[in-house]
Amino acid sequence: MAHSSKDGSDSKAEQAEQAEQAEQERPVPVATVIRTATEQLAQLLNQPAEAVSSCERIENGDWRLSVEVLELRRVPDTMSLLASYEVDADHDGQLLGYRRTRRYERGRADRR
Repeated sequence: MAHSSKDGSDSKAEQAEQAEQAEQERPVPVATVIRTATEQLAQLLNQPAEAVSSCERIENGDWRLSVEVLELRRVPDTMSLLASYEVDADHDGQLLGYRRTRRYERGRADRR
């Protein structure tokens, strides 16, 4: 039960607590989740993230992304080696885990 001052207003501490709780409940924008997760992955792998090919919310509110990473730069660029990574991130975009799912040359299209 909240305590009120004589004039009926909440204390400053209670207001600050309510504001902090509202901030924590506000969903993080997808762009922020993607940026945070890809920056962390690139830093861990010491390789640049080229693109995010998918991003979806999973059951528990966390995120799963597919990220394309440049693993080996070659000349011509169509021969550069890329890899797809499945990345799991929490609701804020903090990296929880990752795994490489495939490697391919930039110039090679998927066969269907």
